[in-house]
Amino acid sequence: MILPVFKLGTLALKTLCKPIGKRIKKEAGLNPKFRQSIINIAQANHRFTTTLQRQIYGHATNVAIRPLNEEKAVQAAADLLGELFVFSVAGTAVIFEVQSRSRAEARKEELRRKELEAMKQRDEDLAREVELLKHRIATLEQVAKDQGIGGIFNFKRAHNTEDKAITA
Repeated sequence: MILPVFKLGTLALKTLCKPIGKRIKKEAGLNPKFRQSIINIAQANHRFTTTLQRQIYGHATNVAIRPLNEEKAVQAAADLLGELFVFSVAGTAVIFEVQSRSRAEARKEELRRKELEAMKQRDEDLAREVELLKHRIATLEQVAKDQGIGGIFNFKRAHNTEDKAITA
């Protein structure tokens, strides 16, 4: 019962975080103090990706990289922040779901272990009972051997009279 509710909650959270991510994108460029910070982030990201692309394609990496204009930098940083928010919410939901499944699997494993332990205990009890019965049979065989065939019949009668004496 809890699993479908959890999955629906996760889906709702993912659905709700997309408009929030868009709102972050929009508001990021409007706040003047935050705007300069995200421009710096966007310029650093631009330098890193351009250098990385040049290394991958085998171009010279010591060439000066022209910075993005302010609007492109704001747009790039806002996109990065919005996507980062959506990704972090989805990642958190996945981590939480994996941990939940792991706990459920651990509970199942503990139940299996307890059942196996109970089965081993029953097996040991049955083995002790079989050994006891074997010992009783060996004792009876020894008594029968010592007394002969007539002794067995006397043993049965003596046993029956003992039973009657006990019940009386």
